Amino acid sequence: MQSDLIAIFDGKEVRLFREVELLCDLLYDTFMLPETAVPVIWLVSPYHTGSHRAWADGYAAHSRHRVVPLTMAGRFWKWRMQGGPIELAQQARRLLAEAAPPTAILTTDMLNLSVWLGLLRRELPADVPIFLYMHENQLTYPPRPHEKPDLTYAMTNWLSQLAADRVIFNSDYHRRSWFGALPALLQHFPDYTHTEQVEAVQQRSVVLPVGIRCEAIDEARVGVGERGEESPLILWNQRWEYDKRPDRFFRLLYRLAEAGIAFRLAVAGESFRRQPDEFEEARQRLAERIVQWGFVKSASAYRELLCRADLVISTADHEFFGISILEAIAGGAFPLLPNRLSYPELIPTELHLACLYEDEDDLYAKAAHRLRHPHPAPPALQAYVRAHFDWPVVARQYDVVVNYNLFDAT
Repeated sequence: MQSDLIAIFDGKEVRLFREVELLCDLLYDTFMLPETAVPVIWLVSPYHTGSHRAWADGYAAHSRHRVVPLTMAGRFWKWRMQGGPIELAQQARRLLAEAAPPTAILTTDMLNLSVWLGLLRRELPADVPIFLYMHENQLTYPPRPHEKPDLTYAMTNWLSQLAADRVIFNSDYHRRSWFGALPALLQHFPDYTHTEQVEAVQQRSVVLPVGIRCEAIDEARVGVGERGEESPLILWNQRWEYDKRPDRFFRLLYRLAEAGIAFRLAVAGESFRRQPDEFEEARQRLAERIVQWGFVKSASAYRELLCRADLVISTADHEFFGISILEAIAGGAFPLLPNRLSYPELIPTELHLACLYEDEDDLYAKAAHRLRHPHPAPPALQAYVRAHFDWPVVARQYDVVVNYNLFDAT
């Protein structure tokens, strides 16, 4: 049945997925209905901040299982991948001293899983299923300008995948790009590369998206009310990093401004001590159009900003998923996204032509049209996002995968 599950989550066997989902629900209700028998999932999150924390909190809040977090502060990511297993093994030992072992373990790519399991070899039963969630990977993640990639962390990802029973990617693009680049990584080394294991791990990998909190965004929309007569609002709500290509984004805005097209600008998203120079230049050149500049600390204020936006634009060179884009669409913003990376997976096929662009000229033409004739994201697009990415829907899919592996093991 394992090959069937892969087909299910590649989106090629939707009917079969429903059959497995119903079977898992039946088995769950039959054998795990008593409260004492509810599966306990350890969720191990070494870099517990931002999207990683939102993912963990979202699943914990909507799963039918009891999710127990083992976490560390979200900073010093390289140290988390190197030394995190020591602290997280200590946390695991404390839990094992107080209660039975978990039914299953769900961890992120920031954990060196093989080291963590080695540290717990005397305490953790060997038959506990391990699920590894790949938010990102350190092989195809682009380095900063003038930095060379460090293969150490990519190998950590690979060793963790070998140690896991199921590897979960947040998008099919992420899955394909990882397995496409992995053989070259292994061939970089002199011998004993075991490239034959790539196919085995790929066969036990699936794709499950990150969820978003549509209900919370709906509540924010009530507070915002109807859009007024002001100029359309363009939103940037991504990280202030080179891989998001802010140079392209601001080049577009300068071109729109020079053409006399009216718009306002909100630049949110997480920033860091080192940030591309383009942001400071844009803050000065577009000052009269700016209504928001910088990270919005309040979650409710951020959701209200999403609901005020007319257009959300990505010019990224790198994106494994795109949670900020989905949140903006749920808030009503019309998306303009590159026709590559993970973005085509976020948009229904019939809206690709309207929402995806091929190059900078195509982006300019689409943005100019949308600003001259502003309309919110069409109801069909908003309904698609809710049907595929709302946390109650996504958490159910996670539960099905966990149940499937639990029942398959028994």
